[in-house]
Amino acid sequence: MSNGDEHPGTGRRGYAGGVVRDALGAIRQLVSGLRTAFLALLVLILLVLCVLTVPLGVGLLAAPAALRALHRLAGAERARLARFGPEVVAPEPPTDSPRAALRDPTTRRELRWLARHVVVGLPLGLLGFLLPILAVRDLTFPLYWRFVPADVTATSIGIGSSTSWADAVAVALLGVGWIAIILGLGPAMARAQAHPGRRLLAAGPETDLSLRVAELTATRAAALDAHAAELRRIERALHDGTQNRIVSVTVLLGAARRMVARDPAGAQELLERAQSAAEQALADLRAVSRSILPPVLSDRGLAGALTGLAAECAVPCRVDVDVPRRCAASVEATAYFVVAEALTNIAKHSGASRATVTARLTGGRLLLTVEDDGHGGATAPSESGDGGPGTGSGLAGIRRRVAAHDGTFRLASPPGGPTTLEVDLPCGS
Repeated sequence: MSNGDEHPGTGRRGYAGGVVRDALGAIRQLVSGLRTAFLALLVLILLVLCVLTVPLGVGLLAAPAALRALHRLAGAERARLARFGPEVVAPEPPTDSPRAALRDPTTRRELRWLARHVVVGLPLGLLGFLLPILAVRDLTFPLYWRFVPADVTATSIGIGSSTSWADAVAVALLGVGWIAIILGLGPAMARAQAHPGRRLLAAGPETDLSLRVAELTATRAAALDAHAAELRRIERALHDGTQNRIVSVTVLLGAARRMVARDPAGAQELLERAQSAAEQALADLRAVSRSILPPVLSDRGLAGALTGLAAECAVPCRVDVDVPRRCAASVEATAYFVVAEALTNIAKHSGASRATVTARLTGGRLLLTVEDDGHGGATAPSESGDGGPGTGSGLAGIRRRVAAHDGTFRLASPPGGPTTLEVDLPCGS
């Protein structure tokens, strides 16, 4: 069927739905930009105070902290923009030295973004926050206008009063106007708010991107290694477990078939053994399928899946998860694998009496922390995945999986403990 044969109402509904989705996404983007714009205002005030107090010597002392705040805020803005569009490739890490910052192109670009985000991003963010409130307030005014005192302004813009149904309906029409502004101008406002960050916070033409290319090449290789290791694990599980049990079932069934005429009791015993082996093979198959992508993730989400892992751990484990929205399936699967492997290591090697799993969604990134009070001494694997003494293949597998997502892996395990494993994953949607 050609596109021309499509029912026209379906096309109109699809277009209207797209407009509404774009407007809602723009409001979310504007409100998220309001937060960074407010922080940008605070950082800008701090930088101005540093400049003004340079003659007193205070400005020079506070300048490194102010520059670090600027760089962290710029990084948060890059992460925010990446959640709503293409990734903003960061330049080389800028300097915190006040003297070097004057010559550092990255710092100068961040300062220009800071000023523009305060001037443009803050008002647009306020509009994105206030417009839905004004629309709901005016649109629902006919429902409660009789309870409003006569001397109180009827509209959200501070003019007019309501003494009749006609006045109440006029206020509701103003609410319709706010909705029209949101639908018509919301996406353009979001683009205007994001434009300075995408233009000034990305790596400039003077930035050498060879390190970033090398990093992406390494993470791509890690992804391929992790994929190959996962295929080898599945192959071993099927070959050493399920396949052997199915062979056993076949042998037992053949022997039972030959014995059924001359020794029915013996054949019945063989059939029972074959059934038991078949049930075990089925359990092995289910275990392998769950290890590929645990169904508990789709059924109960990351919080439920991690709670289930903690309940099955031999060491008493507390779980604290604050992930209000779903991450990409591959990110949740990696987080599940990281926690499962970490808890397995704790139960087998740490000698711990308790463990804690924490998951937080902050700034578009999933932060995982697994702690235990064991004897410590675990060694983080190298960037290549090769561990030193005391390093298991489990930690190397965790690093490979995390690197495949362009995440970060940190392990602190001094002798005597405690051991803290931290993983930072970009949370795609």
